[in-house]
Amino acid sequence: MADTPSAARTIMQRGLWFEEFEVGARYVHRPGRTVTQADNQLFSALTMNPQALHVDEAYAQTQPFGRPLINSMWTLATLIGSSVPQLTQGTLVAQLGLDEVGFPAPLFPGDTLYCDTEIVSARPSASRPGQGIVIMRHTGRNQDDVVVATATRTALVWCRSHEKDET
Repeated sequence: MADTPSAARTIMQRGLWFEEFEVGARYVHRPGRTVTQADNQLFSALTMNPQALHVDEAYAQTQPFGRPLINSMWTLATLIGSSVPQLTQGTLVAQLGLDEVGFPAPLFPGDTLYCDTEIVSARPSASRPGQGIVIMRHTGRNQDDVVVATATRTALVWCRSHEKDET
């Protein structure tokens, strides 16, 4: 009987094998992430960044935006992290670099960060058989669709042939 537990398929969530990346495709990563001032304080403390714009509400009120700014490194980490389940979970060999990182508008406590990724290019690695190099352009927007972060990431990922090696 197909409904018995012994007949159930096992499905493991993973990212994409190199061959599955489609240049020009745009992946929308959901859900978004609403950031709090507690997140901002904790991240700033964990990364030893005592910037008053992030951790001192009274000081931040005297500055041009009039309130705390979310630590841009939190924004970058969350931007990249939101793509992992859909794109690179279990298929990433290494992150090779980040380029063109930008924060064109601020992110504030209470904002929700929504992220998407466009595949810019994909090519087999010339020096690492069974692996490929993928360049991705990540974009983060707030709840009002204002772009708050961008980054281009180069990643080394496994080819599908690696799947056979893992089983």
